[in-house]
Amino acid sequence: MMKSEKQDDVMMPQRVRLQHEAAVRHPTSIIGCQVRREPPNSTERYTRWINQLASDQLLTQVFTSHGPTVVMPTWFCSRAWFSHVGPFDEGGRGVPEDLLFFYDHLRRGGGVVRVDQSLLLYRFRPDAATHAVLESTIWTHRVCFLEERALRHWTTFTIWNAGRQGRRLYRSLSEGARRKVVAFCDVDEKKIKKGFYCYEESQERPKPRVPILHFRAARPPFIICVKLDLTGGAFEDNLRSLRLQEGQDFLHFS
Repeated sequence: MMKSEKQDDVMMPQRVRLQHEAAVRHPTSIIGCQVRREPPNSTERYTRWINQLASDQLLTQVFTSHGPTVVMPTWFCSRAWFSHVGPFDEGGRGVPEDLLFFYDHLRRGGGVVRVDQSLLLYRFRPDAATHAVLESTIWTHRVCFLEERALRHWTTFTIWNAGRQGRRLYRSLSEGARRKVVAFCDVDEKKIKKGFYCYEESQERPKPRVPILHFRAARPPFIICVKLDLTGGAFEDNLRSLRLQEGQDFLHFS
């Protein structure tokens, strides 16, 4: 028999039973599960993130570039809840329909629950439709959702990362949100020594100059634009040393 060129994801036999049991307990939640990847070494950081988020981080880390905190092929919820939130945006290729549905789900007060068993073999396919979605499209939706859900409740905040990603976030914010940025913070001595970031594209006069501080001199809340699991633990150690509470004192955006 010829091997199919395109293979679907594979559910484990107990998946429906275990996720249904969770959905009965959490009728307004999207229920996910842990996954195994095929090939095993594909998207290693992403897979660790999917599988290892703590239960409270399923809500606090919804702003990251990884997207929904339970991966879409694992989703399970009641038809009634799906109809209450949905339907999916069927705009075609290039529309991040799972991300948009996930955001609407959260807007309606939905929860996120993960069954902590590996119940899906999640296959990587380079021709998957998700690759047709432009990063810039996802970025725009993410920034708007961050402003809507978090920044409008904060009077001031600090962007953690005075490099490319932090500056990009600053430039992408609405004018009102941008004015709440009191500082960037970093560990890079050159950036800290420079002392400020000047927003040259601004139409304001004088142009905004935002201080750049060492992270220990900055004050929360922070929007963190540093990718996790990429510095050998150095960034994570720095963050833990401040003894802050995720969701209240900081949110991850990268």
